[in-house]
Amino acid sequence: MADPDVIVIGSGGGGGVIAKELGEAGLQVLVLEAGPWYGNSQWPEPNAERGGRQSADPADLNIHLLRAQYDKREEEMNDLIAGKLRWGPADRGRAPWFRNFKQRGFAWQNSGVGGTTQSYFANSPRAIPSTIDGIWPVSYRELIPYYEKVECTLPVAFAPTTAKEELFYYGARKAGWQLNPTLDVTVPGYRPQPNAILPPNPDLMNPKYSMERLSWMEGCTLAGHCVNGCPHGPSVDKVAKRSTLVSYVPLALSTGRVAIRPNAFAVRILTETHPAEGLRAVGVRVRNTWTGETEELRAAAVVMAAGAIESPRLWLNSGLPDNPWVGRGLANHYIDWVTGMFDERELLSILGSPEIDPFVGHTSGGRLDYPGLGSVMVSGISPGLTASMSFGISEAGYAGTERRGRIVGPELQHWMEQYRRTLSLAILTDDEVDCRNGISVDPVLKDEHGPVPIVNYVPTRRSVEKREKLAAIAVDLLRRAGAKKVHRADWPAALMIHMESTMRMGFVVDDHGEAYQTKRLFIADNSVHYNGIGGANPTLTTQALATRTAERLAAKYVR
Repeated sequence: MADPDVIVIGSGGGGGVIAKELGEAGLQVLVLEAGPWYGNSQWPEPNAERGGRQSADPADLNIHLLRAQYDKREEEMNDLIAGKLRWGPADRGRAPWFRNFKQRGFAWQNSGVGGTTQSYFANSPRAIPSTIDGIWPVSYRELIPYYEKVECTLPVAFAPTTAKEELFYYGARKAGWQLNPTLDVTVPGYRPQPNAILPPNPDLMNPKYSMERLSWMEGCTLAGHCVNGCPHGPSVDKVAKRSTLVSYVPLALSTGRVAIRPNAFAVRILTETHPAEGLRAVGVRVRNTWTGETEELRAAAVVMAAGAIESPRLWLNSGLPDNPWVGRGLANHYIDWVTGMFDERELLSILGSPEIDPFVGHTSGGRLDYPGLGSVMVSGISPGLTASMSFGISEAGYAGTERRGRIVGPELQHWMEQYRRTLSLAILTDDEVDCRNGISVDPVLKDEHGPVPIVNYVPTRRSVEKREKLAAIAVDLLRRAGAKKVHRADWPAALMIHMESTMRMGFVVDDHGEAYQTKRLFIADNSVHYNGIGGANPTLTTQALATRTAERLAAKYVR
């Protein structure tokens, strides 16, 4: 695409959405993506060869390639250093891109078309309304039509109940919590998880169909392992887990006005001073991650959708105007992880089965929301990730008698032998925005894309108190469900999964998503959130905001 109207940087939860919306509005859109493109015939060996330059044709999408490339092996897919779903270049023989963490931790993010939605759980709850109204520059009611459009497009549906959700609901009821089956949560309660996963295939229990045949049909197979990247479906645009790669990207290409260029890392926002508009964005300098070649691309407007770390980094590395809130205010839901172990007789009496099999079904199909504190979610991941998330990552050191901390040796072996009778709960805290937390750039260290980002996050005293209360709720729920042992991981604060608020609406961008200090520069990722939206998973809110921002951008700058 030689003369795009808009350049979008990033193809994940925000970038893929705004590209589709702008294409439907009649604008020519070029999407730049730093990582590879899986499931596209232009790149049959995306991790080994440079492949094509860009793709704009839905016919390039290839379900056979996607199934071969998303193979569900944990190490192959999710290894943070060399996995296919990591933050790094397409060439897996090269190191991932570096971030300088000031505390123990890491950021779980993906490069590649679809961004981190490739490996997310597909959880799509709306924000807690009380964290929006009277706080954000927009009201919750204003967001509802955009939530509804995204929920219809993906689509989003309440998750089916498998054994781990049934046990979770049983414990919640025993603990006195009420069922709260609504999308707009105003009071505490538990509910099925709103997920961007297609409903189960209606023939799932029909013995005439093998699991292999079902995996080529439309609908979830409850095969689990969603985090590895779902390949199940008759075509790329009908894959069960609705990552941006298989939902918004095919729809964007279908407009005939969107081209996507993978392996293209944006290193600078280009600007000029206009007599009427003042400073405005006019393009992007981009670096080919295979060849190292750079070029400058021009457009009438630029959208940064590179994520809560890379968007502020790009602003700072581009020499854009000083703003004390660029990169500041990082929220991360101060996450923790609690696991219970159950015995056969207890499970038989509740589930009619001696095992939970936590890997079956949606990775997370149930949640408990508590406005003002945060959320507790069912989380059933595969054995290797369970060993890491439940027992291998801790701020508390090695576990002693308190059953908190890292577990090794015979005790780890015992927990993993009982893996099929365990239930894990993730805690997502309604953490506070603190201007001392955030992203800056290193004054000394550089990589091929400029000064590297420094990531700093220390929870406030109130956030610590909230996480403790949520952990107590999770432990009580597991005990009420009959758990004989309960273990709490006590994750490091800087284990980053839900990064938000580093380019806050009302401080860096206006309520249309346009930067106050640089006209024609828009931001459409988690970084524009005013806060952590109450502990709800952030992707759906980012997608709703990106839909709204596309509407505003097209109205203001369409030719």
